[in-house]
Amino acid sequence: MSDGLLLGIDEGTTAVKVALFDLRLRVVAQSRREVPVSHPGPGLVEQDPLLILEAVTDAVAEVLMHSGSRGREVLGAGIDHQGESVLAWHARSGAPLSQVIVWQDKRQEEMLAGIDPLVQERSGLPLDPYFSAGKLSWLLGTPEVDSAREQGALRMGTVDAFLVERLGGRFATDLSTASRTQLIEPCGRDWDEQLLRAFGLQRQWLPPIRPSFGALGVLRSERWPVCVPLTAQLVDQQAALAGSGAVRPGELKATYGTGVFVLGRTRDAARAPGLLPTVAWAGPGATQPGPGEAQPAHGSQGARDEPAATREADAWEVAYALDGGVFSAGSLLDWLAGGLGLADSAGELARAAAGAGESAGVMVLPALAGLGAPWWAPRARGVIAGLHAGVTAGNVGWAALEAIAWRVADIVEAMGQGDAARELRVDGGLARDKTLLALQADALGLPLRVGEPDGTVLGAAMLAGVGAGVFADVEAAAKLLPAGRVVQPGPRAAERAAARERWRGFVRASATL
Repeated sequence: MSDGLLLGIDEGTTAVKVALFDLRLRVVAQSRREVPVSHPGPGLVEQDPLLILEAVTDAVAEVLMHSGSRGREVLGAGIDHQGESVLAWHARSGAPLSQVIVWQDKRQEEMLAGIDPLVQERSGLPLDPYFSAGKLSWLLGTPEVDSAREQGALRMGTVDAFLVERLGGRFATDLSTASRTQLIEPCGRDWDEQLLRAFGLQRQWLPPIRPSFGALGVLRSERWPVCVPLTAQLVDQQAALAGSGAVRPGELKATYGTGVFVLGRTRDAARAPGLLPTVAWAGPGATQPGPGEAQPAHGSQGARDEPAATREADAWEVAYALDGGVFSAGSLLDWLAGGLGLADSAGELARAAAGAGESAGVMVLPALAGLGAPWWAPRARGVIAGLHAGVTAGNVGWAALEAIAWRVADIVEAMGQGDAARELRVDGGLARDKTLLALQADALGLPLRVGEPDGTVLGAAMLAGVGAGVFADVEAAAKLLPAGRVVQPGPRAAERAAARERWRGFVRASATL
Protein backbone atom coordinates (compact mmCIF):
# COMPACT_ATOMS: atom_id res chain seq x y z
CA MET A 1 0.00 0.00 0.00
CA SER A 2 2.93 2.37 0.61
CA ASP A 3 3.35 2.73 -3.17
CA GLY A 4 -0.32 3.55 -3.72
CA LEU A 5 -1.80 6.85 -4.89
CA LEU A 6 -4.79 9.06 -4.10
CA LEU A 7 -6.67 11.02 -6.75
CA GLY A 8 -8.25 14.42 -6.11
CA ILE A 9 -10.76 15.94 -8.56
CA ASP A 10 -11.81 19.55 -7.97
CA GLU A 11 -14.74 20.68 -10.12
CA GLY A 12 -14.55 24.42 -9.48
CA THR A 13 -16.53 27.28 -10.98
CA THR A 14 -14.03 28.30 -13.66
CA ALA A 15 -11.66 25.33 -13.84
CA VAL A 16 -11.30 21.63 -13.14
CA LYS A 17 -8.13 20.72 -11.23
CA VAL A 18 -6.99 17.12 -10.85
CA ALA A 19 -3.98 15.81 -8.97
CA LEU A 20 -2.44 12.50 -7.94
CA PHE A 21 -0.86 12.35 -4.49
CA ASP A 22 1.34 9.80 -2.79
CA LEU A 23 0.37 8.57 0.66
CA ARG A 24 2.29 11.42 2.29
CA LEU A 25 -0.03 13.80 0.37
CA ARG A 26 2.75 14.99 -1.93
CA VAL A 27 1.82 15.80 -5.54
CA VAL A 28 2.86 13.19 -8.11
CA ALA A 29 1.04 14.63 -11.14
CA GLN A 30 -1.49 17.37 -11.75
CA SER A 31 -3.63 18.82 -14.52
CA ARG A 32 -5.98 21.74 -15.04
CA ARG A 33 -8.72 22.50 -17.56
CA GLU A 34 -10.50 25.84 -17.85
CA VAL A 35 -14.31 25.72 -18.10
CA PRO A 36 -16.12 28.70 -19.65
CA VAL A 37 -18.81 30.56 -17.72
CA SER A 38 -21.51 32.42 -19.67
CA HIS A 39 -23.68 35.36 -18.65
CA PRO A 40 -26.63 35.25 -21.09
CA GLY A 41 -28.48 38.05 -19.32
CA PRO A 42 -28.49 40.22 -16.21
CA GLY A 43 -28.11 38.01 -13.15
CA LEU A 44 -27.80 34.83 -15.24
CA VAL A 45 -24.72 32.62 -14.85
CA GLU A 46 -24.50 29.31 -16.72
CA GLN A 47 -22.12 26.55 -17.82
CA ASP A 48 -22.33 23.70 -20.31
CA PRO A 49 -22.48 20.44 -18.31
CA LEU A 50 -20.89 18.45 -21.14
CA LEU A 51 -17.89 20.79 -21.15
CA ILE A 52 -17.52 20.18 -17.42
CA LEU A 53 -17.73 16.42 -17.96
CA GLU A 54 -15.16 16.63 -20.76
CA ALA A 55 -12.82 18.71 -18.61
CA VAL A 56 -12.98 16.18 -15.75
CA THR A 57 -12.52 13.18 -18.06
CA ASP A 58 -9.61 14.78 -19.91
CA ALA A 59 -7.77 16.02 -16.81
CA VAL A 60 -8.08 12.65 -15.03
CA ALA A 61 -6.84 10.86 -18.16
CA GLU A 62 -3.78 13.11 -18.25
CA VAL A 63 -2.70 12.45 -14.67
CA LEU A 64 -3.41 8.71 -14.87
CA MET A 65 -1.09 8.47 -17.87
CA HIS A 66 1.69 10.30 -16.05
CA SER A 67 4.90 8.28 -15.87
CA GLY A 68 5.08 8.63 -12.09
CA SER A 69 1.72 6.89 -11.69
CA ARG A 70 2.30 3.88 -13.96
CA GLY A 71 2.18 0.59 -12.13
CA ARG A 72 0.98 2.28 -8.93
CA GLU A 73 -2.53 1.52 -7.74
CA VAL A 74 -4.99 4.35 -7.20
CA LEU A 75 -6.40 3.39 -3.81
CA GLY A 76 -9.10 6.05 -3.71
CA ALA A 77 -10.46 9.03 -5.59
CA GLY A 78 -12.26 12.07 -4.17
CA ILE A 79 -14.40 14.47 -6.16
CA ASP A 80 -15.50 17.88 -4.93
CA HIS A 81 -17.80 20.28 -6.72
CA GLN A 82 -19.09 23.83 -6.83
CA GLY A 83 -21.68 23.42 -4.09
CA GLU A 84 -25.00 24.97 -4.99
CA SER A 85 -24.84 24.83 -8.82
CA VAL A 86 -27.50 22.54 -10.33
CA LEU A 87 -28.79 20.98 -13.53
CA ALA A 88 -31.33 18.47 -14.82
CA TRP A 89 -30.65 15.43 -17.01
CA HIS A 90 -32.40 12.40 -18.51
CA ALA A 91 -32.40 9.30 -16.30
CA ARG A 92 -32.00 6.84 -19.16
CA SER A 93 -29.77 8.61 -21.67
CA GLY A 94 -27.81 10.78 -19.23
CA ALA A 95 -28.25 13.71 -21.61
CA PRO A 96 -28.42 17.13 -19.93
CA LEU A 97 -31.84 18.79 -19.98
CA SER A 98 -30.49 22.18 -18.92
CA GLN A 99 -27.36 24.19 -18.58
CA VAL A 100 -25.68 24.20 -15.19
CA ILE A 101 -27.28 27.03 -13.24
CA VAL A 102 -24.26 28.37 -11.35
CA TRP A 103 -24.36 29.27 -7.65
CA GLN A 104 -23.98 32.99 -8.53
CA ASP A 105 -27.15 32.98 -10.67
CA LYS A 106 -30.07 35.18 -9.55
CA ARG A 107 -32.88 34.19 -11.94
CA GLN A 108 -35.10 32.68 -9.24
CA GLU A 109 -35.03 35.78 -7.03
CA GLU A 110 -38.60 36.82 -7.87
CA MET A 111 -39.91 33.26 -7.45
CA LEU A 112 -38.43 33.05 -3.95
CA ALA A 113 -40.64 35.93 -2.85
CA GLY A 114 -43.58 33.51 -3.05
CA ILE A 115 -41.97 30.75 -0.95
CA ASP A 116 -43.28 30.19 2.57
CA PRO A 117 -40.97 32.18 4.91
CA LEU A 118 -41.14 29.26 7.37
CA VAL A 119 -38.66 27.56 5.03
CA GLN A 120 -35.95 29.76 6.54
CA GLU A 121 -36.60 28.50 10.05
CA ARG A 122 -36.94 24.86 9.06
CA SER A 123 -33.83 24.77 6.86
CA GLY A 124 -31.70 27.20 8.88
CA LEU A 125 -30.84 29.02 5.64
CA PRO A 126 -32.07 32.39 4.34
CA LEU A 127 -34.32 32.57 1.29
CA ASP A 128 -31.60 33.57 -1.15
CA PRO A 129 -30.96 32.67 -4.83
CA TYR A 130 -27.59 31.24 -3.77
CA PHE A 131 -29.04 27.92 -2.64
CA SER A 132 -29.89 24.93 -4.84
CA ALA A 133 -33.58 24.54 -4.00
CA GLY A 134 -34.74 27.70 -5.77
CA LYS A 135 -32.68 26.88 -8.85
CA LEU A 136 -34.10 23.36 -9.01
CA SER A 137 -37.63 24.72 -8.64
CA TRP A 138 -37.01 27.20 -11.46
CA LEU A 139 -35.89 24.37 -13.77
CA LEU A 140 -39.32 22.72 -13.43
CA GLY A 141 -40.78 25.39 -15.69
CA THR A 142 -38.61 24.50 -18.69
CA PRO A 143 -40.03 22.34 -21.55
CA GLU A 144 -37.20 19.77 -21.55
CA VAL A 145 -37.54 19.15 -17.84
CA ASP A 146 -41.33 18.95 -18.04
CA SER A 147 -41.09 16.36 -20.85
CA ALA A 148 -38.69 14.15 -18.87
CA ARG A 149 -40.92 14.47 -15.82
CA GLU A 150 -43.92 13.23 -17.80
CA GLN A 151 -41.83 10.26 -19.02
CA GLY A 152 -40.78 9.40 -15.47
CA ALA A 153 -37.17 9.96 -16.51
CA LEU A 154 -36.17 13.12 -14.65
CA ARG A 155 -32.92 13.49 -12.75
CA MET A 156 -32.10 16.72 -10.91
CA GLY A 157 -29.30 17.69 -8.63
CA THR A 158 -25.93 19.27 -8.06
CA VAL A 159 -23.02 18.81 -10.46
CA ASP A 160 -21.41 16.02 -8.43
CA ALA A 161 -24.42 13.73 -8.88
CA PHE A 162 -24.35 14.28 -12.67
CA LEU A 163 -20.60 13.68 -12.97
CA VAL A 164 -20.50 10.60 -10.76
CA GLU A 165 -23.40 8.95 -12.56
CA ARG A 166 -22.01 9.75 -16.03
CA LEU A 167 -18.63 8.31 -14.98
CA GLY A 168 -20.13 4.99 -14.01
CA GLY A 169 -20.97 5.57 -10.39
CA ARG A 170 -24.28 5.58 -8.60
CA PHE A 171 -26.78 8.42 -8.79
CA ALA A 172 -26.08 9.96 -5.39
CA THR A 173 -24.86 13.01 -3.54
CA ASP A 174 -23.40 13.44 -0.06
CA LEU A 175 -24.64 14.97 3.16
CA SER A 176 -22.37 18.04 2.98
CA THR A 177 -23.91 18.90 -0.40
CA ALA A 178 -27.46 18.23 0.76
CA SER A 179 -26.91 20.50 3.78
CA ARG A 180 -26.46 23.45 1.38
CA THR A 181 -29.53 22.87 -0.81
CA GLN A 182 -32.18 24.26 1.60
CA LEU A 183 -33.93 20.90 1.34
CA ILE A 184 -32.89 19.29 4.64
CA GLU A 185 -33.02 20.43 8.25
CA PRO A 186 -29.74 21.47 9.95
CA CYS A 187 -29.39 18.08 11.68
CA GLY A 188 -31.25 16.13 9.00
CA ARG A 189 -29.77 13.23 7.05
CA ASP A 190 -32.37 12.89 4.30
CA TRP A 191 -34.51 15.12 2.11
CA ASP A 192 -37.20 16.85 4.15
CA GLU A 193 -40.71 16.33 2.77
CA GLN A 194 -42.00 19.71 3.98
CA LEU A 195 -39.13 21.58 2.32
CA LEU A 196 -39.52 19.55 -0.88
CA ARG A 197 -43.20 20.50 -1.04
CA ALA A 198 -42.39 24.17 -0.46
CA PHE A 199 -40.28 24.18 -3.65
CA GLY A 200 -42.52 21.85 -5.67
CA LEU A 201 -39.89 19.09 -5.78
CA GLN A 202 -40.17 15.31 -5.40
CA ARG A 203 -37.58 13.08 -3.82
CA GLN A 204 -37.54 10.56 -6.69
CA TRP A 205 -36.03 13.24 -8.93
CA LEU A 206 -33.19 13.88 -6.50
CA PRO A 207 -30.15 11.74 -5.69
CA PRO A 208 -30.09 9.61 -2.55
CA ILE A 209 -27.88 11.08 0.19
CA ARG A 210 -24.85 9.14 1.44
CA PRO A 211 -21.72 9.82 3.51
CA SER A 212 -18.94 12.08 2.25
CA PHE A 213 -16.33 9.34 2.29
CA GLY A 214 -16.21 5.54 2.32
CA ALA A 215 -16.78 2.88 -0.34
CA LEU A 216 -18.92 4.97 -2.71
CA GLY A 217 -18.53 3.11 -6.00
CA VAL A 218 -16.19 3.01 -8.99
CA LEU A 219 -15.45 5.66 -11.66
CA ARG A 220 -14.48 4.67 -15.19
CA SER A 221 -14.02 6.09 -18.66
CA GLU A 222 -12.93 4.51 -21.92
CA ARG A 223 -10.21 7.18 -22.00
CA TRP A 224 -8.72 6.13 -18.66
CA PRO A 225 -6.20 3.30 -18.42
CA VAL A 226 -7.77 2.03 -15.17
CA CYS A 227 -10.96 2.30 -13.16
CA VAL A 228 -10.67 4.15 -9.85
CA PRO A 229 -12.56 3.54 -6.61
CA LEU A 230 -14.63 6.55 -5.57
CA THR A 231 -14.02 7.00 -1.85
CA ALA A 232 -14.95 10.68 -1.27
CA GLN A 233 -17.58 13.05 -2.66
CA LEU A 234 -18.37 16.46 -1.17
CA VAL A 235 -18.64 20.24 -1.63
CA ASP A 236 -15.51 22.11 -2.75
CA GLN A 237 -15.37 24.37 0.29
CA GLN A 238 -15.67 21.44 2.66
CA ALA A 239 -12.82 19.77 0.78
CA ALA A 240 -10.82 22.98 1.20
CA LEU A 241 -11.59 22.94 4.92
CA ALA A 242 -9.95 19.52 5.16
CA GLY A 243 -7.09 20.52 2.85
CA SER A 244 -6.33 23.57 4.99
CA GLY A 245 -5.92 21.42 8.07
CA ALA A 246 -8.69 23.29 9.93
CA VAL A 247 -10.35 20.04 10.95
CA ARG A 248 -10.95 20.57 14.69
CA PRO A 249 -13.77 22.61 16.28
CA GLY A 250 -12.83 26.28 16.58
CA GLU A 251 -10.46 26.27 13.60
CA LEU A 252 -11.18 28.56 10.63
CA LYS A 253 -10.22 28.62 6.97
CA ALA A 254 -10.85 30.97 4.04
CA THR A 255 -10.47 29.91 0.41
CA TYR A 256 -9.87 32.77 -2.04
CA GLY A 257 -11.03 32.08 -5.58
CA THR A 258 -13.98 33.27 -7.68
CA GLY A 259 -15.44 34.18 -4.29
CA VAL A 260 -14.09 33.76 -0.79
CA PHE A 261 -15.62 31.14 1.46
CA VAL A 262 -14.96 31.05 5.18
CA LEU A 263 -15.72 27.89 7.12
CA GLY A 264 -15.26 27.29 10.83
CA ARG A 265 -15.54 23.85 12.40
CA THR A 266 -18.09 23.59 15.20
CA ARG A 267 -18.83 20.87 17.75
CA ASP A 268 -22.43 20.49 16.61
CA ALA A 269 -24.97 21.97 14.20
CA ALA A 270 -24.57 25.48 15.56
CA ARG A 271 -26.45 28.52 14.28
CA ALA A 272 -25.21 32.09 14.17
CA PRO A 273 -27.06 35.12 12.74
CA GLY A 274 -26.18 35.68 9.11
CA LEU A 275 -24.19 32.47 8.72
CA LEU A 276 -25.02 29.05 7.31
CA PRO A 277 -25.10 25.91 9.43
CA THR A 278 -23.55 23.23 7.25
CA VAL A 279 -22.14 19.72 7.35
CA ALA A 280 -18.37 19.65 6.98
CA TRP A 281 -18.37 15.93 6.13
CA ALA A 282 -20.02 12.71 7.18
CA GLY A 283 -18.25 9.41 7.77
CA PRO A 284 -19.96 6.08 7.15
CA GLY A 285 -21.51 3.90 9.81
CA ALA A 286 -20.78 0.23 10.39
CA THR A 287 -23.57 -0.87 8.03
CA GLN A 288 -22.12 0.78 4.93
CA PRO A 289 -22.07 -1.61 1.92
CA GLY A 290 -18.73 -2.51 0.36
CA PRO A 291 -17.80 -1.54 -3.21
CA GLY A 292 -19.19 -4.75 -4.72
CA GLU A 293 -22.38 -5.04 -2.69
CA ALA A 294 -25.81 -4.39 -4.10
CA GLN A 295 -27.23 -0.89 -3.88
CA PRO A 296 -30.89 0.18 -3.95
CA ALA A 297 -32.03 1.14 -7.42
CA HIS A 298 -32.71 4.78 -8.17
CA GLY A 299 -36.36 5.69 -7.92
CA SER A 300 -37.04 3.10 -5.21
CA GLN A 301 -38.26 5.44 -2.54
CA GLY A 302 -39.04 2.52 -0.27
CA ALA A 303 -35.45 1.29 -0.43
CA ARG A 304 -34.27 4.57 0.98
CA ASP A 305 -36.94 4.76 3.65
CA GLU A 306 -36.77 1.21 4.99
CA PRO A 307 -35.44 0.79 8.55
CA ALA A 308 -31.98 -0.52 7.49
CA ALA A 309 -31.33 2.61 5.45
CA THR A 310 -32.50 4.79 8.32
CA ARG A 311 -30.22 2.96 10.74
CA GLU A 312 -27.27 3.43 8.38
CA ALA A 313 -27.80 7.21 8.24
CA ASP A 314 -28.24 7.36 12.00
CA ALA A 315 -24.85 5.68 12.40
CA TRP A 316 -22.96 8.26 10.33
CA GLU A 317 -20.35 10.32 12.16
CA VAL A 318 -21.11 13.89 11.15
CA ALA A 319 -18.76 16.87 11.50
CA TYR A 320 -20.36 20.33 11.40
CA ALA A 321 -19.27 23.83 10.43
CA LEU A 322 -20.49 27.39 10.02
CA ASP A 323 -20.12 28.90 6.57
CA GLY A 324 -20.09 32.39 5.09
CA GLY A 325 -19.42 33.41 1.52
CA VAL A 326 -18.09 36.50 -0.26
CA PHE A 327 -19.63 36.01 -3.70
CA SER A 328 -17.28 38.31 -5.64
CA ALA A 329 -13.52 38.18 -5.13
CA GLY A 330 -11.46 36.87 -8.03
CA SER A 331 -14.46 37.59 -10.24
CA LEU A 332 -14.38 41.22 -9.02
CA LEU A 333 -10.73 41.63 -10.01
CA ASP A 334 -11.39 39.94 -13.36
CA TRP A 335 -14.25 42.35 -14.06
CA LEU A 336 -12.34 45.45 -12.99
CA ALA A 337 -9.46 44.43 -15.25
CA GLY A 338 -11.34 43.07 -18.26
CA GLY A 339 -14.83 44.54 -17.93
CA LEU A 340 -13.74 48.07 -17.07
CA GLY A 341 -10.40 47.84 -18.82
CA LEU A 342 -8.33 48.92 -15.80
CA ALA A 343 -5.57 46.40 -16.58
CA ASP A 344 -4.66 43.62 -18.97
CA SER A 345 -5.45 40.99 -16.34
CA ALA A 346 -6.48 40.57 -12.73
CA GLY A 347 -2.85 39.84 -11.86
CA GLU A 348 -1.71 43.05 -13.52
CA LEU A 349 -4.35 45.00 -11.56
CA ALA A 350 -3.12 43.44 -8.30
CA ARG A 351 0.45 44.48 -9.16
CA ALA A 352 -0.76 48.01 -9.87
CA ALA A 353 -2.49 48.01 -6.49
CA ALA A 354 0.73 47.00 -4.76
CA GLY A 355 2.51 49.82 -6.56
CA ALA A 356 -0.12 52.38 -5.55
CA GLY A 357 0.04 51.33 -1.89
CA GLU A 358 -3.29 52.97 -0.99
CA SER A 359 -6.86 53.50 -2.14
CA ALA A 360 -6.69 57.33 -2.29
CA GLY A 361 -10.11 57.40 -0.62
CA VAL A 362 -11.81 54.94 -3.00
CA MET A 363 -14.11 52.28 -1.54
CA VAL A 364 -15.53 49.26 -3.37
CA LEU A 365 -18.55 47.12 -2.53
CA PRO A 366 -17.81 43.66 -4.01
CA ALA A 367 -21.41 42.75 -4.81
CA LEU A 368 -21.39 41.73 -8.48
CA ALA A 369 -23.47 38.69 -7.47
CA GLY A 370 -25.27 40.25 -4.51
CA LEU A 371 -24.01 40.50 -0.96
CA GLY A 372 -23.69 37.24 0.93
CA ALA A 373 -23.02 36.47 4.58
CA PRO A 374 -23.65 37.96 7.03
CA TRP A 375 -25.52 40.78 5.27
CA TRP A 376 -27.63 38.69 2.84
CA ALA A 377 -28.65 41.42 0.40
CA PRO A 378 -29.19 39.56 -2.91
CA ARG A 379 -30.26 42.74 -4.73
CA ALA A 380 -27.15 44.67 -3.76
CA ARG A 381 -24.95 45.67 -6.67
CA GLY A 382 -21.29 46.50 -6.95
CA VAL A 383 -20.30 50.05 -6.03
CA ILE A 384 -17.15 52.11 -6.59
CA ALA A 385 -17.23 55.28 -4.49
CA GLY A 386 -14.86 58.13 -3.70
CA LEU A 387 -13.64 58.71 -7.25
CA HIS A 388 -11.76 61.92 -8.02
CA ALA A 389 -9.33 63.12 -10.67
CA GLY A 390 -6.30 61.80 -8.81
CA VAL A 391 -7.50 58.19 -8.67
CA THR A 392 -5.51 55.60 -10.63
CA ALA A 393 -6.29 52.03 -11.63
CA GLY A 394 -3.91 50.95 -8.86
CA ASN A 395 -5.94 52.86 -6.27
CA VAL A 396 -9.14 51.11 -7.41
CA GLY A 397 -7.34 47.77 -7.31
CA TRP A 398 -6.15 48.47 -3.76
CA ALA A 399 -9.71 49.40 -2.72
CA ALA A 400 -10.99 46.15 -4.24
CA LEU A 401 -8.44 44.11 -2.27
CA GLU A 402 -9.36 46.02 0.89
CA ALA A 403 -13.03 45.29 0.24
CA ILE A 404 -12.38 41.55 -0.09
CA ALA A 405 -10.43 41.62 3.19
CA TRP A 406 -13.20 43.50 5.01
CA ARG A 407 -15.86 41.13 3.70
CA VAL A 408 -13.92 38.18 5.10
CA ALA A 409 -13.63 40.07 8.40
CA ASP A 410 -17.44 40.51 8.37
CA ILE A 411 -17.85 36.74 8.31
CA VAL A 412 -15.18 35.85 10.88
CA GLU A 413 -16.69 38.39 13.27
CA ALA A 414 -20.19 36.98 12.74
CA MET A 415 -18.92 33.53 13.62
CA GLY A 416 -18.29 34.81 17.11
CA GLN A 417 -14.83 33.32 16.93
CA GLY A 418 -12.91 36.39 15.90
CA ASP A 419 -11.56 36.98 19.40
CA ALA A 420 -11.14 33.32 20.30
CA ALA A 421 -9.55 32.19 17.03
CA ARG A 422 -5.78 32.09 17.07
CA GLU A 423 -5.36 32.27 13.31
CA LEU A 424 -7.13 32.04 9.96
CA ARG A 425 -5.90 29.38 7.54
CA VAL A 426 -5.98 30.64 3.96
CA ASP A 427 -5.64 28.99 0.57
CA GLY A 428 -6.73 29.44 -3.05
CA GLY A 429 -5.35 31.29 -6.04
CA LEU A 430 -5.81 34.79 -4.62
CA ALA A 431 -3.92 33.74 -1.48
CA ARG A 432 -0.77 34.07 -3.57
CA ASP A 433 -1.18 37.87 -3.52
CA LYS A 434 1.00 39.39 -0.76
CA THR A 435 -0.92 42.68 -0.73
CA LEU A 436 -4.25 40.95 -0.11
CA LEU A 437 -2.76 38.79 2.65
CA ALA A 438 -1.29 41.81 4.44
CA LEU A 439 -4.61 43.67 4.20
CA GLN A 440 -6.46 40.57 5.42
CA ALA A 441 -4.24 40.08 8.47
CA ASP A 442 -4.66 43.76 9.38
CA ALA A 443 -8.43 43.70 8.88
CA LEU A 444 -8.78 40.71 11.20
CA GLY A 445 -6.01 41.51 13.66
CA LEU A 446 -5.14 37.82 13.35
CA PRO A 447 -2.20 35.93 11.87
CA LEU A 448 -2.84 34.07 8.64
CA ARG A 449 -1.44 30.60 8.03
CA VAL A 450 -0.97 30.23 4.29
CA GLY A 451 -1.60 26.74 2.94
CA GLU A 452 -1.26 25.19 -0.48
CA PRO A 453 -2.90 27.24 -3.27
CA ASP A 454 -4.83 24.15 -4.41
CA GLY A 455 -6.04 23.11 -0.98
CA THR A 456 -9.39 22.04 -2.42
CA VAL A 457 -8.06 19.24 -4.62
CA LEU A 458 -5.72 18.28 -1.76
CA GLY A 459 -8.69 18.01 0.59
CA ALA A 460 -10.59 15.83 -1.88
CA ALA A 461 -7.62 13.45 -2.01
CA MET A 462 -7.21 13.55 1.80
CA LEU A 463 -10.78 12.49 2.37
CA ALA A 464 -10.46 9.87 -0.36
CA GLY A 465 -7.61 8.46 1.71
CA VAL A 466 -9.83 8.39 4.79
CA GLY A 467 -12.60 6.72 2.79
CA ALA A 468 -10.15 4.13 1.42
CA GLY A 469 -8.82 3.29 4.88
CA VAL A 470 -5.37 4.75 4.17
CA PHE A 471 -5.77 7.22 7.04
CA ALA A 472 -7.47 6.43 10.34
CA ASP A 473 -9.53 9.62 10.26
CA VAL A 474 -9.53 13.21 9.01
CA GLU A 475 -7.38 14.49 11.88
CA ALA A 476 -4.75 11.82 11.20
CA ALA A 477 -4.62 12.85 7.55
CA ALA A 478 -4.31 16.53 8.49
CA LYS A 479 -1.14 15.81 10.45
CA LEU A 480 0.63 15.13 7.15
CA LEU A 481 0.03 18.67 5.87
CA PRO A 482 2.91 21.17 5.87
CA ALA A 483 2.69 23.88 8.52
CA GLY A 484 2.62 26.75 6.01
CA ARG A 485 4.07 30.21 6.40
CA VAL A 486 2.51 32.81 8.70
CA VAL A 487 1.54 36.41 7.84
CA GLN A 488 1.32 38.57 10.96
CA PRO A 489 -1.00 41.61 11.31
CA GLY A 490 0.45 45.07 11.74
CA PRO A 491 0.34 46.80 15.17
CA ARG A 492 -2.42 49.29 14.30
CA ALA A 493 -5.43 48.19 16.36
CA ALA A 494 -6.86 51.72 16.75
CA GLU A 495 -6.66 52.38 13.02
CA ARG A 496 -8.26 49.00 12.34
CA ALA A 497 -11.24 49.78 14.62
CA ALA A 498 -11.88 53.13 12.92
CA ALA A 499 -11.57 51.60 9.45
CA ARG A 500 -13.95 48.82 10.50
CA GLU A 501 -16.64 51.33 11.40
CA ARG A 502 -16.16 53.19 8.11
CA TRP A 503 -16.55 49.90 6.24
CA ARG A 504 -19.78 48.99 8.05
CA GLY A 505 -21.26 52.39 7.33
CA PHE A 506 -20.28 52.12 3.67
CA VAL A 507 -21.94 48.71 3.31
CA ARG A 508 -25.17 49.89 4.94
CA ALA A 509 -25.36 52.94 2.70
CA SER A 510 -24.30 51.24 -0.53
CA ALA A 511 -26.29 48.01 -0.22
CA THR A 512 -29.51 49.84 0.83
CA LEU A 513 -29.94 47.42 3.72
